[in-house]
Amino acid sequence: MIRSEPPQFVLDLPHRPALGAEDFLVSRSNAAAVALVDRWPDWVLASALVVGPRSTGKTHLAHVWRLRSQAVGMSARALAESAIEALQSSGALLVEDLDRGIADERVLFHLLNMAREHNLSVLLTSARPPGELEVVLPDLRSRLRALPMVAIEMPDEALLRAVLVKLFADRQLAVEPHVLERIALHMERSMSAAGAIVAEIDRRALALQRRVTRTLAVEAMNALHNGSKARP
Repeated sequence: MIRSEPPQFVLDLPHRPALGAEDFLVSRSNAAAVALVDRWPDWVLASALVVGPRSTGKTHLAHVWRLRSQAVGMSARALAESAIEALQSSGALLVEDLDRGIADERVLFHLLNMAREHNLSVLLTSARPPGELEVVLPDLRSRLRALPMVAIEMPDEALLRAVLVKLFADRQLAVEPHVLERIALHMERSMSAAGAIVAEIDRRALALQRRVTRTLAVEAMNALHNGSKARP
């Protein structure tokens, strides 16, 4: 009787994605936001706003700008007086996720004024445009609406394919084009979905000691769709 080998035990170790400028993939859906980052420090105004749904690459692009500008980065929910000193010392500040709440609206208004008056730079990100944000301070509300704004849209199919190739390469997985085609055709159109699918495929391929096939990819996608990561 032929004995099948038991699935290999897989350590659930975190995977650290590559987030450098060379790893950011450009398509029609994010070209305007990429152009904004590329133009820095020659912005028309001292501050700018990048808007787009979650899982579209805003965090990655903001990270690229932060490294390029040597900016200090923080969440809008953590905004405090210390941000003023951070902008003064570094000359650039990244404030992310305005839509999740602004801890101190007066501080943000002061930061935008500082940037304009002293030729400093502030990049803001949000999942919603300024007109849809819950901002109490009238002066800040007006200032945010006056900022140059660029949008990142949900990734198109071409970008998703490129992202999948990059994510598989990050994990040193060889995947044939027809497998990528099947994944891209049936997956949710978001960066987070791409990351989750690749991670689950990697886990299953390692556990079963199998190469990445269409069957394995479909099994992984079905497991994620059903909210299950049961061991294969």
